[in-house]
Formats: sequence, C-alpha cells, structure tokens
Amino acid sequence: MREIAGSPRVLLRRLRELMAEAAEPQARLDRIVREIASNMVAEVCSLYVLRADSVLELYATEGLNPSSVHLAQLKLGQGLVGTIAASARALNLQDAQNHPAFTYLPETGEEIYHSFLGVPVLRAGRTLGVLVVQNKTKRHYGDDEVEALETTAMVIAEMVATGDLKRLTRPGLELDLSRPVTIEGVAFNEGVGLGHVVLHEPRIVVTNLFNEDVDTELRRLDNALGSLRVSIDDMLSRRDVASEGEHRAVLEAYRMFAHDRGWVRRLEEAVRNGLTAEAAVEKVQSDMRARMMHMTDPYLRDRMNDFDDLGNRLLRQLMGHGSDAMAAALPRDAIVVSRSMGAADLLDYPREKLRGLVLEDAAATSHVVIVARAIGIPVAGQAKGAVSMAENGDPIIVDGDEGRVHLRPQPDVEAAFAEKARFRARRQELYRELRSRPSVSRDGVEVELMMNAGLAVDLPQLGEAGAAGIGLFRTELQFMVASTFPRAQAQEALYRQVLEAAGDKPVTFRTIDIGGDKVLPYFRGSEKEENPALGWRAIRLTLDRPALLRTQFRALLKAAGGRELRVMLPMVTEVSEIRRAREIIDREVRHLARFGHHLPTSLSIGAMVEVPSLLFQLDELMREVDFVSIGSNDLFQFMTATDRGNGTVASRFDPLSAPFLRALKSVLDAGCRAGTPVTLCGELASRPISAMALIGLGFRSISMSAAAIGPVKAMLVDLPVEALTAQMGLILGDGGGAHDARGLLRTFAADHDIPL
Repeated sequence: MREIAGSPRVLLRRLRELMAEAAEPQARLDRIVREIASNMVAEVCSLYVLRADSVLELYATEGLNPSSVHLAQLKLGQGLVGTIAASARALNLQDAQNHPAFTYLPETGEEIYHSFLGVPVLRAGRTLGVLVVQNKTKRHYGDDEVEALETTAMVIAEMVATGDLKRLTRPGLELDLSRPVTIEGVAFNEGVGLGHVVLHEPRIVVTNLFNEDVDTELRRLDNALGSLRVSIDDMLSRRDVASEGEHRAVLEAYRMFAHDRGWVRRLEEAVRNGLTAEAAVEKVQSDMRARMMHMTDPYLRDRMNDFDDLGNRLLRQLMGHGSDAMAAALPRDAIVVSRSMGAADLLDYPREKLRGLVLEDAAATSHVVIVARAIGIPVAGQAKGAVSMAENGDPIIVDGDEGRVHLRPQPDVEAAFAEKARFRARRQELYRELRSRPSVSRDGVEVELMMNAGLAVDLPQLGEAGAAGIGLFRTELQFMVASTFPRAQAQEALYRQVLEAAGDKPVTFRTIDIGGDKVLPYFRGSEKEENPALGWRAIRLTLDRPALLRTQFRALLKAAGGRELRVMLPMVTEVSEIRRAREIIDREVRHLARFGHHLPTSLSIGAMVEVPSLLFQLDELMREVDFVSIGSNDLFQFMTATDRGNGTVASRFDPLSAPFLRALKSVLDAGCRAGTPVTLCGELASRPISAMALIGLGFRSISMSAAAIGPVKAMLVDLPVEALTAQMGLILGDGGGAHDARGLLRTFAADHDIPL
C-alpha cells in the first residue's frame, strides 16, 4: 500500500534519516521541527526543553521568531507549555489564547496563531520537555495527529537523554535529566553509602525505534505477548505457588493485564504508526508511568505499577534479555535502586561491591531490609520516584541515618558525605579497638552484648563485632531465601555451621517464624488473612503443622551433638503452647537416642515474650521455661496497637515511654523471682540510648544487630550503671508518665560524657 505523504510512518522515516546524518545538534533540531511542521501541515512547530532550574527553554522552532530560540522561557506550570510539562498530559485547543493558562511571549510572535497541540516529551515517565504545533486557523487536531506528535516526542526524548543537546546548554543551565535530586525517604538501616546507581531491573534501552515492516513487528509483538501470557499461566499453575496470598493476587493481576485489550490495542497502534514492537512498548509504558506519577489513590498507583512491571517483562521477551541483574558487570561501589525486591535477589549481588540499597516500596520489616541489615549496608526506603529518575551509572549517595537519597549530588554535597563516611570509618576503627575489651560498665557491671543473625553470611561478624554469642538466630531466613522448603539435611548443615562458627560462645536458635508478613510463596497456607500479624504465624502455625517443627527439632538436635543447644519459641500466647512444643522435642530426643545419635550435652527451651497476654502469666511462664527473651519489636507493636510497617503510625508512640518500660521491668522482676534468665532482642537493643535504658532497668544480656554492638559497647564502658538505675526509678515512678524519658536519658548521657 502506498504511504500517504503526511502519515506518521513517513515522518518517522524522515526523522530516522535526519538523525543518521552528520550534523550539529542545533542544525539537526531545526531540520526536525521543520520536518514535523511540514508533515503535519502546521505553520509552527516548537521544541521546549526542561532545564534543571525548572524552566522550559525554547530550543528550536519553525514558524515563530527565530531570534527567540534559547531566549524564550516559561517556568514549570506557567503558560500552556508549562502546564503540559507539569501535568505530563497533552493539550489540544482550537483557540489557545482563550485558555486560562495562556501566557503571551511577545518575543516569539505567536499571537497570530490560534489552534494549538502540545505533548510532553517523556522518557521513563519523566518530562524532559514539550513539543508543540500551531496553526492560524481555529481547528481541533485529530487523534491520529496527537498520536503522531506523541510518537515523535518519544524520539526526541532519546536525543535529550543521550546527551546530544548538552552542547547547546549555556554555562550553569543544565538540562533537567542531569540535575541533582534529593529524595526524602525513610531510614531503614543506618550508614552512609557513596557510589553509582545499579538499577535492579535495568531499564532496557530501546535503540531500534523505527520499523521496516508493520506486519513483521505486529507478529513479533503478538508472539512476545503469547510467550508472556504462557509464562504467567505457568507460574500460576505451578504446584509450589500457594493458592492464596498477595503474591498470587499479583500474578492474577498480571494475567488479567496481559490479556487487556485496551493495552494491547495501544501497543498495536504505536506499531502501525511506525515504531518497532519494543519501541511501542516503551512509548505506551512511558505514557502510563507519567499518568501514574500524578495519581494519589494508592490502589490505582499499584495497578499502574502492575502495568509497568508487565511492560518490562514484555520488553525483555522482545529483546531477548534475561532478568538476571548480574548479567552486566557491577561497579565496585554499587548502590542498588529498586521499586521492590526479594531477599534472595539482594544476596545475588556480590557483597564486596555493595555500598547501599534504595527501595521505593518496602517496610522496615521487609525481608530484603532484614537481609540488608544482616550484611551491614545502609538502606533508604519509601524513596518514591527513585527508579524513574535514576539511570545506571549515575552518582548517588544513600544516607541511611536520615533516609535521604542524593541522586547526581553536587560536589559540595558529595564532599560533605565523603567526610561523614570517613568519620564513620574512624568511628568503626574505634569500635574495632573496643572489640577485645570486656563488656563492663564504668562502675564494674558486666552486660552480655549478643548478636542477632539468620544467614551464613552473618557468621564472620560474630568475631568482627566482638559479640558474646548469638542471642537470636532467625531460622526462618533460610526458608525465605529458598525456592522450596529446605530439606532436613540442609537445615542440619546450616545449624552445624552456625555452632562451629560460634565455637564456645552460646547460640540461641528461634524456631521457624513464618506467616504474617513472612510469606513463603511455596507454602500452601490458609485463606488470606485480613490481619496477618495477628493471625496464623510462628508457634501457632508450627503446632498446627507439627511435621515442620519435628523436622526442625531433629535437625537442631543432630547438629548440636556434644554441645549445648538453646531453642526458643516465637509468638507464644499461652503457656500450654510451650508444653505442646516440649512434647514434640522430647519425642525427637527419644527417637534419636533410640538410634544411637550423638545428642546435645544440655537442652534449654525458652520462650519469646511478644504477645501482651504473657505479661499476665509471668510467674507460670518462668516456671515452664529455662530462659525468656523479650521480642521488643512485636511486643511494642501489639501493646500500642500500631503496625510497625505503617509509616503513618509506626513512629507515633515512643518505646522509651514509661508504660512500655514498666512492662519490660515486670518481665525482669518475674524472672528474678523464679531465677529464670531474661534477655531482650530487637531494635530497642540496637541503639545506644535505648540500650542504656534497658541496662538501667536491669537487663544484663541484650541482643542486637552486629553493626550495633560497637556503638552500644562504646556507651557501656563509660556508663555509671548505679547512677542510671536511680534515674530510671524517676522515669518509672508514679509520675513517670509526665516525664520525657528520652529527654531525661539524653541529659543524663550529656552530664556523664556518655557517647550516644
């Protein structure tokens, strides 16, 4: 079929020819706007480019006053052009001058033009500029003309992104694509990381934009969509995918969207207008990202994110790219930027090259954040927009102390954070010097500083941090990073490795704590729960599925042959649950003894105090167990009825408030009456000020992340415990609720030169 002179295909072919020719950037831009105007029978075609100072500068025009190029400017949100850039939406007007946003620029000579069509120049959802056509007559541009201009704008976006226009910028007026950006997020793990961006699912750069044969590209698109649908159906039909749960809902949504005719129709239309199949996906995906960025409804944003992820999968199908993030060589100072990721995904990256992690969607208790803490890298979460604003290789700083991300930082900012990193390194050197010193206060009180762990990668930190032992080994992490249930032999091998690495230091294993927010995709659970944190999880789940507990107990008993074994039970609500668990482990002891296995020299069973109901069974509890460990994270969450994964309420109440401290003291007192050791593990032990409060209450064994041991020990060796105990009495007294406990502790630390 003969091509019509003014069709989008002809225009794209001419643009391809122009971009292939050797020409200066300004000359090429001038010819491009001339070609667009001619093809669309427009009297004006203008390109505005967004600068780093949020000003849209006229970079090229056909029809307006040529002397206004690089002089005519509009602020973001000002005039019709500024409105398009701010909203990332097209404007199609019969009489532009009657629009309330119209702003007259006398230097351009545009007062004689009435009809106006402007579209945003988009790349990965970011607005890089605005492309405009105008005519003197009052007319409404057709849908095919809007589509043609949007497609052309996508080609121009690649010119902007690849740096062709940087030579046209004046000193001090950088393009928006390279401007420094600071993103306010949430601090998930402390520390400072300086490095270069590694996108977890790197944006696939589409270089082949223009198609040679529409039918061929439509077939490629159809085949890729077919493969995509088959892969999603295959994931849903696999036996190891649970029939319920959030992951299932995501896959069901993917399947629904992969068959969405509206989405497919937009892809096919872009191909018919002259784009390759992959360029069509990129265009439609970019349009949807731009719309997503302006949505406030969380549900709708999630649905748009589903389309975005689906588009990435389709691009990889079309271009034959694997999803393995390790395919490309990593820089030595990699900072991974991702919307979200699994715990196993993070462990795929070489630890020696990782300097930090930035997440758009995650909570402080997400599995990947737990793993990031374990390997000791700074994490900033809830960093909205980080993925779309970052490019692979961009300089980046992660401030895990404040939760901020500095993308393409200015030199003075980079220098300040480099000094902060050097200061932290010097402080870490001080902590290493403290490693061999006893954990004894200024006035001679000894406090055990134990380490939390959960993976084999944690074990070297036991000696490096100078921990007295492992106070909490989270056995469920082995389950979370695996694709199927770890077999008994694999569990036994890990537990033996942990015990051998600890040597003569004690290790406390917590039985598997899955359920709630710790969903195993291969575990077929119960129906979807409205409140999973309060539902079928931890000891409740394993008592209902005793084979899980039996297998784990047997692996622990065999791994600990010839030495002490300490096991504690999570999420205990009633003392009867401890008795039932004891019956299972006693049965395994008898079974192994019958077959001549080497058994532990001693077996201690403990319980975690996380559920407030145990506070009213303390004396009975202390008689039933060999030791108690307070899980401060969940206990505080349940006592204050605040979801610690909900950023709106997570910091609403202070764990150093008198009511919560009194609850902790009641557990200590009950342990003292019964002669049962009481320890505490959780975030409360990981910060010097709250660890100081715990020691003042009477705790003599606390467990924390490996990175926290140095700062806590530095506080402890300068701490006068007797004086602090008196101060804690004031906080816990009848009028304690009237005192600012945190403020009083800071004042005490300042008065006694205690580093916090």
